[in-house]
Amino acid sequence: MADNFSYVFPAIRGVQAGREYYVSMCPLRLLAKIFVFDNEELVPELRAQRSLNKARVPDISRYIVANPSNYTFSAITASIDGAVAFEPIGNDSVASFRMGTLKVDMHAKFIVNDGQHRRAAIEQALHSAPELGDETIAVVFFLDRGLERCQQMFADLNRHAIKPSSSLGVLYDHRSAAANVAKHLSLTSNVFKNLIETERSSLSERSRKLFTLSAMHFAILEMLPEKELEDFTAASKKCQEFWEAVGAQIPEWSYVRQSKMTAGEVRIDFIHTHAVVLQALGRVGKYIYQSEQPDLSNALQGLRDIDWSRRNAATWEGRAMIGGRMSKSSQNVTLTCNEIKRVLDLPLTPEEQDVESAFLAAHESP
Repeated sequence: MADNFSYVFPAIRGVQAGREYYVSMCPLRLLAKIFVFDNEELVPELRAQRSLNKARVPDISRYIVANPSNYTFSAITASIDGAVAFEPIGNDSVASFRMGTLKVDMHAKFIVNDGQHRRAAIEQALHSAPELGDETIAVVFFLDRGLERCQQMFADLNRHAIKPSSSLGVLYDHRSAAANVAKHLSLTSNVFKNLIETERSSLSERSRKLFTLSAMHFAILEMLPEKELEDFTAASKKCQEFWEAVGAQIPEWSYVRQSKMTAGEVRIDFIHTHAVVLQALGRVGKYIYQSEQPDLSNALQGLRDIDWSRRNAATWEGRAMIGGRMSKSSQNVTLTCNEIKRVLDLPLTPEEQDVESAFLAAHESP
């Protein structure tokens, strides 16, 4: 190799599609020095990877720094554009083919095919936690076969990638305080027990569930600030108290538990099981709890007077629905919250009033 200088990686050699590839470990402190991004100034047709979304990097970096003893990363995939040599170890024919050291010319270029955001986040995290520099991440090396091959690798690596549903993400997330409270309610609350879908974030007509775990999770985030959520016992107690008071004012929720209506019928005919309404109710709850000793039964009694029917387009179109379909944008949550507050005779915040005024102005008759 040129000048006899090279990177040396302990590696396992494998074969895919008739081509050799190598699996190794790389210390985190060397990751940014060795692996470079493709030139982002080039047009997409001349790049081997997507442009770095810099907004994602700080979140991943904070995840590493906040969880130094239990963060998890999958392997980075990279192509080597340069001279390489695999030197097997041992005398056994099978073992010597697979185990050895991978020597890479110091002048070779490493292009990240998959994992560029992880790499950038690790580099950023090491500024705050340099002690993580000696920890390692798995790297899968492929030999570079030119731009077209690198682009095809990127397409193939992402072709079958499916992001898990929001509900499943909440179910498996044990770090999020709001997720833990939501899961607790799904198991213990008289309102939600056996009625929350924990795997999917959308419900089929035949589903026996009324709510999704992701919708409940977002509703809790609307209701309680992060500081309160840190006290799991108190947060769970407050949420259980509030949502059972809400459930007492929405008969259809009880009808499903009593088998007087099916979950599918309620979801088709009414909007109060959907995420936008649950989030709006969570925001109403946050306002009510600003009183030192809120009277929930009295404060929420007006919920019975609300016409939650999907056919009530005069009220919900533009607020909870757009073109007859449920919409959970931030603006729709606010407008739905505003309507609930109006019925409950609760004042709007200045921000809510601004959104309400803009909505009414846009819907005034010409």
